[in-house]
Amino acid sequence: MGHVFLSPLNWGLGHSTRDIPIIQELLNRGHEVTIGTSGNALALLKRECPECNFLLFKDYPAPYSASRFFLPKFVASIPILLRALARERKKLDQILSMNRFDLIISDNRMGVYSHKIPSYFITHQLRFSLPSYLYPFEMLTIPVNSFFHIKYDGVIVPDISPNGSSQNLSGKLCRSNLDVTNQRVYYAGILTSTKKISVEEDLDHLVIVSGPEPQRTKLEEIVLKQVQKLPGEKVVLLGSPQREIHKKLDGHTTVHSYVSTDDKVELMNRAQFVTARSGYTTMMEMAELDKKHGLFTPTPGQTEQEYLSRYYARQGWFLSRSQYRIRLPEDTVAAMQYKGFPEMAKTRENVARLYQDVLKQHLT
Repeated sequence: MGHVFLSPLNWGLGHSTRDIPIIQELLNRGHEVTIGTSGNALALLKRECPECNFLLFKDYPAPYSASRFFLPKFVASIPILLRALARERKKLDQILSMNRFDLIISDNRMGVYSHKIPSYFITHQLRFSLPSYLYPFEMLTIPVNSFFHIKYDGVIVPDISPNGSSQNLSGKLCRSNLDVTNQRVYYAGILTSTKKISVEEDLDHLVIVSGPEPQRTKLEEIVLKQVQKLPGEKVVLLGSPQREIHKKLDGHTTVHSYVSTDDKVELMNRAQFVTARSGYTTMMEMAELDKKHGLFTPTPGQTEQEYLSRYYARQGWFLSRSQYRIRLPEDTVAAMQYKGFPEMAKTRENVARLYQDVLKQHLT
């Protein structure tokens, strides 16, 4: 059996949660998995995948902005990221010198690869989305990404192929116009640790507040002023694990500062309508659970979320609203006219195919 080194980026938990099905598939096939990451990602994977080996492997700080202007901060942080990338390469060399691996899987960590060991890169962004006035720079991100992609044996995209289809979840983000990238791409389909369970859809509205500060707090304040105006049973998740809030605002509205992963999955399964950020992880969860009714509000300044929200609205799938213009009673009614994501293969089928098509050849 083979030994796999898997290293997810610790910018939020989205990278780690989409890696869990891959880790579980590898373990079920009898392979050994060593995970290298840090922070919340490390804590999550230790809890969800205790059979694995774990190494503390720090990455680079996320260039989130306290304002709407994410892009300037990101550009300013590039020198810091490049220095961190050099440290990442040095640390990886140390790890590889002390362990024998048959396969390396990097989830968005651009320095985690080896010329001696088959290496794969997981990303749903072959290009970045920038404001329209920066379109030339957006096109420049395609060759920049390709510069890193060519260091890997393959690029695994957790989305369906966009070729001949307009039904993929990430829209233009998973498209490249360069053969050097396209020759390496494997479209795996959606990958999420969230599973559909057999429960009654008895929750009318689930509102999930998330994102970096201070935008998370701003959305919390907006939501708590409006949520009681919604009809039916409502649950609000504040995405704030450092607090202990579990209270009822009224007989039909419950607020939790934080709930466990299992409890969140159950709530999402029970919900008839979901209001959330338009992060790609949440989008894959919505598709996995076949949720057809929702309202998305992108984190201000995070261009990927803003693009996905616009894309879904144009497709007629989900309504999008800026958090500064959201009106929950009116917007939830308007959102019911949208049809939700189209049917697509689910994680269990996708991860089994990914193993057979890509990973197995390096581990037998």
